[in-house]
Amino acid sequence: MSEMQDPFREQRTTTGVFPGQFQGEEVPMILRHEDVRRAAKDWKTYSSDAPFRVPIPSEEDVRSMRQLPVETDPPDHTDYREIVEPFFRRAKDPGVVAQVETLMERLLTDALSRDSIEIVRQFALPLQSRALAYLLNVPEAESEVWISWGTHVFRDGGNGQKKGQALEIYLQGRLDQALAEPGEDFFSALTQAKFRGRPLTREEMMGFANLTFAGGRDTIIHTVSSVLGYLARRPEAFEFLRQDPSRVVHACEEFFRVITPLTHIGRVCPVTTDVHGQTVPAGGRVSLCWASANQDEAAFDAPGEVRLDRKPNPHLAFGFGAHLCLGAAHARLLVRTLLQQCLERVSAITILSAQERVEDEARYQRVMGYESLVVKLTPR
Repeated sequence: MSEMQDPFREQRTTTGVFPGQFQGEEVPMILRHEDVRRAAKDWKTYSSDAPFRVPIPSEEDVRSMRQLPVETDPPDHTDYREIVEPFFRRAKDPGVVAQVETLMERLLTDALSRDSIEIVRQFALPLQSRALAYLLNVPEAESEVWISWGTHVFRDGGNGQKKGQALEIYLQGRLDQALAEPGEDFFSALTQAKFRGRPLTREEMMGFANLTFAGGRDTIIHTVSSVLGYLARRPEAFEFLRQDPSRVVHACEEFFRVITPLTHIGRVCPVTTDVHGQTVPAGGRVSLCWASANQDEAAFDAPGEVRLDRKPNPHLAFGFGAHLCLGAAHARLLVRTLLQQCLERVSAITILSAQERVEDEARYQRVMGYESLVVKLTPR
């Protein structure tokens, strides 16, 4: 992870909006912390009721259904979210926490026994996938299928259309199986759930499941990789945490702020709207730029510095308002457990090779973790 690059600083301090361009579409990016928070709560002006167009770039070519609950507004969003929240709350369940701790021990034991390990695909990808199996209450063996999809089921390698189709075929099969043999797992819950008194349609079930596997997958993988890369390059930070392991909680939040693996998310303006001096036509999009908000000097003292004991830390890495990330507790559990066990078991991390992952857009570039990070872990 490069030391705190901020491609939005100049525009944030002058106009508060960046002239983004994605897939040939002009999309003003809202940059300031307070402006982003205000927009995130104002769903009537900045709507999420826009199938395929909430992610940037938009995803018409890689899926055939609206993702739920993210591509809806209140009150629908509230009622849809209640259906799946119990599974995402499992990240705070002592049994799931214990499973994640055991998984981390296993992965670290393997990594420490090797001369080198590629973190993105050999460590972070299996960590995210197997931990997700615990969250969804499905057998861990099921995660081998998810691991085979790579870091992002739509974008990783090959043709995006084929990747999207592979996910949809898999999900249809799992829902069919859950209907025939219901259990206590996520897929069975979808087949048995009701929305305002009626059963979910198959399209709604697919919308929930699609988001679960395409929504937060790469963000956790690249956060884990970036954390290990940072500790490798900053051994003094490793030692700072080791001196007082209770610092891990604040360190996690600072890592989320600094890394912000999701640069931004889209919203659609139902009517012509003035966005900080830029006119967005009816049906046009804006972007809520979490990455810029998390660097805003008005919200953070010396935002360019990585302060692992920063508090308060009102970062927006998990969004804000009604659409606050469902997977936030899961992400926190994984990063916290990673740090805790590294402090106990790892004396040093040595980078052998690194290839940064760069978001290369028409009008900005931003480093977002690693494509590849090969390290040697030295045991304590």
